[in-house]
Formats: sequence, C-alpha cells, structure tokens
Amino acid sequence: MDVVNLTQKFALFSECWSPKVVGELNGQYVKLAKLKGEFVWHHHEQEDELFYVHQGTLRIKLPDREVEIHAGEFFIVPRGVEHCPVAEEECQVMMLEPASTLNTGNVQNERTVESLEWL
Repeated sequence: MDVVNLTQKFALFSECWSPKVVGELNGQYVKLAKLKGEFVWHHHEQEDELFYVHQGTLRIKLPDREVEIHAGEFFIVPRGVEHCPVAEEECQVMMLEPASTLNTGNVQNERTVESLEWL
C-alpha cells in the first residue's frame, strides 16, 4: 500500500478524456481524468458514478438541470441517469466507479476507452 498524491499522478499525463486507474477497492476503480470541452451524452445502466473535482470546474448536464462542481466538491450521478460532462477549461477529476464501467457508458465511439492504463 502506498500513499497516492493526486497532483503527482495528474502530472504524469496530458491527454483529455482518457481515464487512468490509480487504485482499486472492493471492485471499484479510482480513476483520474483531465477533461476539456464537452463529452457525449450517455448513461451507465448498472453503475453509479462519483465525480470529485481536484482542480477546475466541471459542469454536468442532466435531462432536467445542470450541476456545477468546483475543486474540493463531488457529485454522484445515479445509475441509469443520462448525463453529459462539460469542462470549459481543463479540469482534473477523480472518479469512483465499478471496474467494469466504460467511460462512455451505453455509447460506443472514438472516446470509448476499453483498456485502462494504470499509473
């Protein structure tokens, strides 16, 4: 077991929308991602998804509203809820979700990352 420094881990990569795994517990991955721009509308049929903002601001579009998450805050998208993450400026996010969760959920496209890199 090692202490994980989020700032150091975020410094190891630059690409956006490509989650990296930095830990695993009880079948859940701890993932880090840099986000910039708008993602794709999607949902996760069986998985809740926690977004913790380490740096920057993340906006999550939901069918009935938008949620803005600032550094030091988190938001949980319940399973089955359609959502679309948006970051006007680069945003650093930690996500907690089951290891089986695809980043694009029910949508398969060029942003789908099926094989995750461990940092």
